[in-house]
Amino acid sequence: MAQDNMDARLTELAERRAKVFAGGGEKKIEAQHERGKLSARERVDLLIDEGTFQETGAFTTHRSTHFGLDKATLPADGVVTGSGAVYGRPIHVASQDFTVMGGSAGEEQSNKVAAMMQASATTGTPFVLINDSGGARVQEGIGSLSGYGKVFYNNVLLSGLVPQISIIAGPCAGGAAYSPALTDFVIQTRKANMFITGPGVIKTVTGEDVTAEFLGGADSHMSKAGNIDFIAEDDEQAILITQKLLSFLPQNNTEEPPLVNPDEIVEADPALRDIVPVDGRRGYDVRDVIGRLVDHGDFLEVQAGFARSLVVGFGRMIGRTVGFIANQPSVMSGVLDIDSSDKACKFIRFCNAFNIPLVTLVDVPGFMPGVSQEHGGIIRHGAKVLYAYSAASVPKITIVLRKAYGGAYVAMCSKDLGADKVFAWPTAEIAVMGAEGAVNVVFRREIAAADDPEARRAELVQEYKDTFSSPYMAASRGLVDEIIDPADTRREIAHALELLANKRVHRPAKKHGLGPV
Repeated sequence: MAQDNMDARLTELAERRAKVFAGGGEKKIEAQHERGKLSARERVDLLIDEGTFQETGAFTTHRSTHFGLDKATLPADGVVTGSGAVYGRPIHVASQDFTVMGGSAGEEQSNKVAAMMQASATTGTPFVLINDSGGARVQEGIGSLSGYGKVFYNNVLLSGLVPQISIIAGPCAGGAAYSPALTDFVIQTRKANMFITGPGVIKTVTGEDVTAEFLGGADSHMSKAGNIDFIAEDDEQAILITQKLLSFLPQNNTEEPPLVNPDEIVEADPALRDIVPVDGRRGYDVRDVIGRLVDHGDFLEVQAGFARSLVVGFGRMIGRTVGFIANQPSVMSGVLDIDSSDKACKFIRFCNAFNIPLVTLVDVPGFMPGVSQEHGGIIRHGAKVLYAYSAASVPKITIVLRKAYGGAYVAMCSKDLGADKVFAWPTAEIAVMGAEGAVNVVFRREIAAADDPEARRAELVQEYKDTFSSPYMAASRGLVDEIIDPADTRREIAHALELLANKRVHRPAKKHGLGPV
């Protein structure tokens, strides 16, 4: 008799689980597939190692009775939550289910997400949120807004504690868009849109006629707004990017990044001698340099389509994760402007929070001049880079490839900002400004009085270059530790990283600094 009772209970459990796992039903899942999107559970299954997912809150239901919700059945309240492993390392995950009332976020849905975030904090594991929601569940009124607030609050509590990754896989509108903005990395698919107010509201309020794609599509968020870090063609690629990103990162702020598949080859690489033109007026792709430095040529660029005069991203050197920050001479000569300063600051601060050494490749002509930059706050934004580098306590290694002029030289992790090792290639030009500009300022009268002004200018330019526009003056003052053969760069960085692996920094006690915002 007792066994019969247990069998009945197990049958009931199986039936209830089947209803939950079906989400909004087969037709709605098929509609999701027709849009080129996966279901919430399919996304989790792709992300998590097979057989490791442990769901939490599958039978959670909403409590609202207004506007017909008392008769509505919302499986799992529109979000799949739980824990599992990615490449054998545990994470917590929440995946909104668009097939259940459009994935709308009610109070209980947000409570489930917040509970997963709290579990991430308790266990020291990364948190991944897959967004696919029409927004707040209007029928629940203030309860849905309260839920948003709890999620935002926990985003902030997790910040700097564990890595947070957001995948935008469908609509992400209104208040929901602020949670991804509070996370460390945002991956948006080309099937998704994200905005605070949609095209209809904008049309009503401002009269502007704009499409959802132009307003909140992946290309707009990457190239114009800088709100996202990666563009994925579809859900599958978004999951692959997430998995690769997690492979570079530690589980939390108390751990070191994992040592993965080290490439032990550190001998000289003559190819590095030919990548960077000696002529400072010629461009090149700094990613070609990075590709020769990292293990197996494997470099994951972050925000590749935003502020393209600066390249940031993750690679490994002898198996250890390294954060790269590099000027990009093929775009605006590698100049620092408002956007590239913000891009550098965010990346530096993340690496410092999660114990990732910084390698800076310098080829910068200065900060971007112009009225729009000055009025846009280039002083304030540029100061963020100075602040972030100065505050960073992880190993900091700088290589001056070519130009390093003025305040931008200082900002790109110079010795005076706490760089542990500064190397320079023989092509490096470290000076207050370029020789031509400096000569026009310093020797303007002498040139004007000369019998042949152009010939005298050329002589003075060469004299200035010989004196200042080289790495040797900086090396003589101890601002460059060593001038190296470009072919030896990987070996020098690897050796420095090994020496700095146990770096300890003692700073004055204070509650916190007040950097530019």
